[in-house]
Amino acid sequence: MSWIKEVEMEEAEAAGNEELALIYRELIEKRGKIANILKVHSLNQKAMQGHLDLYMSIMFARTGITRPESEMIATVVSQANSCEYCKNHHGESLNRYWKDGDKVQALTNGYKNMGLSEREISILDYAVKLTSSPGQMVEDDVEKLRNIGLDDQAILNVALITSYFCFVNRVAMGLGVEYSEEELKGYKV
Repeated sequence: MSWIKEVEMEEAEAAGNEELALIYRELIEKRGKIANILKVHSLNQKAMQGHLDLYMSIMFARTGITRPESEMIATVVSQANSCEYCKNHHGESLNRYWKDGDKVQALTNGYKNMGLSEREISILDYAVKLTSSPGQMVEDDVEKLRNIGLDDQAILNVALITSYFCFVNRVAMGLGVEYSEEELKGYKV
C-alpha cells in the first residue's frame, strides 16, 4: 500500500491500540472504508486524526463552495502536482456529481476550454496559481474571486482546499501511497 509500515485494523485491535482502532471504526462507519492516504498515518494516530478533522472541515462544511467545486479543486491541484492517487480519488468523487467520466477526464487535461462557468474557471485559476506559483500570489488574486461573488469565507475555503491538497499530494507521493480501482470506489458521500 505504501513504502512504510501501516497498521491494519486487526493489528490495532490485537495490540490493544484503542485510539487507532476507534479511528478506523469511525472511518468505516462514516465513510464506508479506510482510504490508503489515511492508513499511511497509522503510526501517528494524532496526525491521522488531525488530518481527518482538517479534511472533513474543509471538504464537507458549508462555506460557500459547493461539494463539486471542492472536488474540482482537489482534482486540478492534484493534477498540477502530478499526484495520481489524489487525482484519481477526487476525480472519482467528482464523477459522483457529474456522472460523466469524459468530463472529469477533460478537467484533468485542461479545464479552461471545457465549458465551465466563469466562477468555476476563476476558482480553478486561483487554485492552480497558488499550487504552482505561491510566491506570486497578490491581493488582486483574491479580488478576482470577490468579483465573481465569493465572500471571504468561501475564498478562505478555496485557499484551504488548495493548500490541503498540496500537503496531502506530497504525503501520498513521498510515501508511495498506492490506489487500485477497488480502493477508489465504495466511499460514502
